[in-house]
Amino acid sequence: MSSSLSTTIVRLYWLATLLLFAAVAWMLVFWTPREASMGDVQKIFYIHLPAAIHTFVACFVVFVGSVMYLLQRRLWWDDVASAAAKVSVLLASLVLLTGMVWGRSAWGHWWTWSPRLTFSLILWLLYVVYLVIRPSIESSQKRALISAVYGVIAFLDVPLVYLSTKLLPDIHPKEIVLTARMGTTLLAWFAPMTMLAAGLIVVSFRINRLRRTSLEEVETEFEEPRLVPAGGNA
Repeated sequence: MSSSLSTTIVRLYWLATLLLFAAVAWMLVFWTPREASMGDVQKIFYIHLPAAIHTFVACFVVFVGSVMYLLQRRLWWDDVASAAAKVSVLLASLVLLTGMVWGRSAWGHWWTWSPRLTFSLILWLLYVVYLVIRPSIESSQKRALISAVYGVIAFLDVPLVYLSTKLLPDIHPKEIVLTARMGTTLLAWFAPMTMLAAGLIVVSFRINRLRRTSLEEVETEFEEPRLVPAGGNA
């Protein structure tokens, strides 16, 4: 595939993503009915839930990349896991922020240490730490190994976030009754959110690969030449 065609496809992809976001934003503001008890703040739910689901998906990609690196020792998988971890932090930040706005309106304060909110914050912190510790490890193989082990362990918090509201008392609502229009809006929001998450992972992965390739070229360029004895073979 030529570079010009590839660039055109990428631009069309992001244009489509932007247009989808514009469409679902219009649905959210003008088409979706106002919830009777919570009012307009309930509309944050249509952003909050898809962001939360895609946070879990991104964390799962980190988990898969980590497991595959441990099995194959290919740095390609480390680049996949690293890319997905960045998106995990971004989406988890969106989940926390939208949840805080909801909480301020519904409960009267920005934060409460309920099980789901606590485990969600821990999840965000786990993947922030994942990204923070990587640059401190100079060896690429050692960095990939430590990150892979950490990525597998960090994923254990994902089922805890989900199960917390099922097994523990929580102020967080367990379910929300939606009308037909509300359900349609919620489903519609998954489309651009999926494209955003997938696109960001791919872009971050490509950046990781370019950086690794550039680093390998620099290391090769400055590699000391082997000394060959006079009259000997290389």
